[in-house]
Amino acid sequence: MTPDEAHKILEDNFADWVRALKPEVLAIDAEHALVRMPLGEHLARVGGIVSGQALAALADTVMVLAAIAQAGELRLYATTDLHTQFMRPGRGSAILCRAEVVRSGRSLAFCRAEMTEEDSGKIVATATATFYAA
Repeated sequence: MTPDEAHKILEDNFADWVRALKPEVLAIDAEHALVRMPLGEHLARVGGIVSGQALAALADTVMVLAAIAQAGELRLYATTDLHTQFMRPGRGSAILCRAEVVRSGRSLAFCRAEMTEEDSGKIVATATATFYAA
C-alpha cells in the first residue's frame, strides 16, 4: 500500500471530523503506518497544547490504517478497545503517529501506536487498541 492509496482510504471511508485532523500519510506498508497531524488552534485546548481527544482519534485512525495495510485490502474495522496514555503536553508544529499491528487474526487485530512531537521527537502519548474486522 502506498501513502496515496492510504490517503484515498481516509478520504473515502473516514468521518468528516477525522479528516478535519488533516492527517498526512507519510509512510505505510505491511509493517507500520506513519501519519503526521499538523497542529493548530482547532486542536488546541486551554494552555495551547493539543487536546487528548485529537491524540486518541489520531492513534485510532493510524492503527486502523496499519491493520488495513497488513491485511492488504480494505477491511472495515470497529474499535472494541482503545487505551491511551498521555505522557506530556503536545506542542509544536505537528504530531507524528507511528502504528503497527502486534497480532492479527481472522476477526481481531491488536495494535499499538506511539505519538511524538515532530519538532522535538519527544513522546507525547502511546496507545493500544483492539479492532474487530466486520
